[in-house]
Amino acid sequence: MTATRQARTSTTAAHPQGVVPTAADSKEPALKIHPAADIFPMLDPDELLDLAESIKTDGLHKDIVLDTDGVLLDGRNRLAACEIARVKPRFTTYTGDNPRALIFSNNVVRRHLTKGQQAMITAMACSFSGHSLRGLAKTHGLSRTRLSAANVVLQYSPDLAEQVRIGAFPLDAAYDIAREHKAQAEALQEKRDRLTENAPDLAKQVTEGHLTLDEAIAVLEERQEDNRIRKQIADADELRLADGHTTPPLAQLAERGDITWHHAHQRAEEFLAHRQEAIEQARHSLQLIAENWTAVQGLAAKPDTQLTRDVLGGLIPEVRLLAQRLITQD
Repeated sequence: MTATRQARTSTTAAHPQGVVPTAADSKEPALKIHPAADIFPMLDPDELLDLAESIKTDGLHKDIVLDTDGVLLDGRNRLAACEIARVKPRFTTYTGDNPRALIFSNNVVRRHLTKGQQAMITAMACSFSGHSLRGLAKTHGLSRTRLSAANVVLQYSPDLAEQVRIGAFPLDAAYDIAREHKAQAEALQEKRDRLTENAPDLAKQVTEGHLTLDEAIAVLEERQEDNRIRKQIADADELRLADGHTTPPLAQLAERGDITWHHAHQRAEEFLAHRQEAIEQARHSLQLIAENWTAVQGLAAKPDTQLTRDVLGGLIPEVRLLAQRLITQD
């Protein structure tokens, strides 16, 4: 800091969102405000009047800080209170190389800011300063959970972020709303990504305004369903051919108009269901044979005994023929 000096004015008005009394002598002087300092809200009118009364009684305890160009870095409330109290303010010049750090360290833990305001202001500061939320949270002892919530509000509900900043809306309530906005934004992005990946032509039509996003998604889903049906028909045709069927493929019948694609799909599903049922029945039958193979081997060991004849005699002709083949095979 350098020695105390008088204020220099510029053509830019002070913080336009500062809340000060309506009396003419309560206005801030026309000093340009550093954008980082502009994030911090002014005291409310009653608090500002209390500060003015304190300055009038006890004097200004802390100088107002300007940079070398006369831009106000710290002390907007003190400056406004001096005007109200009609006390001549004192100024000092900051000559360091990190004015944002000065502004932030002097303001983020001010008593009249709620925890939600502190978190939001920190998130806003990070958005243009390049600092990390984690670093600032550690430096100033702020809750990382609250900072994360503020960042979500800043990204997805910037109008509410401003209300949180000035203390007009609680951070927790803003976060609940912002989370809904985030979910909606992510759902929209998922649809856009889906179109870009699977249907670039539809994505282009959305970009050009020929289709809405939902209309394009509906067209894509129709395409994908049609492709799924045709693939299922093709898979059924391939299995029918492998199983020895000689009738024309279902896809061929549909393509030449003998049946509809819907009918072809229906027949394909019926074939696949019946085929799976036949597989399960055959597996079950073979399992039963395997479980009782010892009995078959016992009969095969003595095919000409009365026991074997009695066993075979109680079977229906089809089963007796199968049993005879099994117990007499080499």
